[in-house]
Amino acid sequence: MAERDHEAAPPEVRRESHRFVVTDEGSTAELTFRLVGKRLVLIHTGVPDAMSGKGIGGILVRAAVQWASESGFTVVPKCPFAVTWLRDHPDVAATVAVDWDAA
Repeated sequence: MAERDHEAAPPEVRRESHRFVVTDEGSTAELTFRLVGKRLVLIHTGVPDAMSGKGIGGILVRAAVQWASESGFTVVPKCPFAVTWLRDHPDVAATVAVDWDAA
């Protein structure tokens, strides 16, 4: 049971200068962004092969959306992964203003 609980715990997402990051066993995944006024422009999601298949990209996009919502930002998904993930998770996308036209 303890192993199952460990698997269920989401990895820690840190916000650094212009990126959200998750580090696991020496590998780092990132979602880079740019702030333009009150617009959070999601630029690129990069997940190393060693971390793929664990939903890390979605965890990064979800963290960006949460920060945008808390900060009153509009999300502008320029990253193809972020666009697809947000379209596939309308419940999350609905928590923040998204500029789909600029995507």
